[in-house]
Amino acid sequence: MKRYLIILLIMLLPAGASALAPEEVMKKSQEAFLYQGKDFKARVMMKLISKGGQERIRELTMLRKNYGESGGAQKYFMYFYQPADVKDMTFMVYKFPAKDDDRWLFVPAINMVRRIAAQDKSSSFVGSDFTYEDVSGRDIEDDNHTITKEEKLDAKDCYVIKSAPKAQDVDYSYKLSWIDKGSFLPLKEEYYDKKGELYRVFSADEIKDVKGFPTITKRTMKNLLSGHRTEVTYTKADYSIGIEDSLFSERFLKQPPKKWIE
Repeated sequence: MKRYLIILLIMLLPAGASALAPEEVMKKSQEAFLYQGKDFKARVMMKLISKGGQERIRELTMLRKNYGESGGAQKYFMYFYQPADVKDMTFMVYKFPAKDDDRWLFVPAINMVRRIAAQDKSSSFVGSDFTYEDVSGRDIEDDNHTITKEEKLDAKDCYVIKSAPKAQDVDYSYKLSWIDKGSFLPLKEEYYDKKGELYRVFSADEIKDVKGFPTITKRTMKNLLSGHRTEVTYTKADYSIGIEDSLFSERFLKQPPKKWIE
């Protein structure tokens, strides 16, 4: 009888129903997107492109190290090479599960380290269409997740997840994410404002294998209201290179070691 009931329940599931809970899908996606390897280093080219096509370039090195289990604490360090107005600027994040991240920005023009308040996590990251929170990721527990459907995107089978913030401290009412069933990377994200209108779109434009890890090496964030977009490309990327803990300190925000930023 028990076996019969299980078979009956399976038969009653809607067509295309996922065997994974939405929270599991998002956890796997976060692991694939933000936690691969023990650590990570990339040389990054960031293009800020106006509605009229004018371009501004940001070039930087990004470093990230995991602490504990996947999905746990992380530390990020970024060093900017160009343009002149951001040269030698550094940015550091201590990411914690289930609590606000700590973020610092060193501004060489005024020789000052500025602490970025938690409420500023939705602010623009160095003038781009990405927010501070986009850079290091958002806690899964901060949103309610549902699987709205399963469909193909660019010939890849995807879960489409709706994530609605539990609190009102972000500038969108919900986000839709197309998560590749194979790699669990986010191939596309749509952000809807408080009126329910689409205003920001993320796309994974290029995925390459780096040391056996599928890695988004080119991505774009578009602001549909302003017509502005930001394209981010990894010109070099590497995993598990042995980044030292000492790098992630306020001291090195002002004078980062050359061996890690070059």
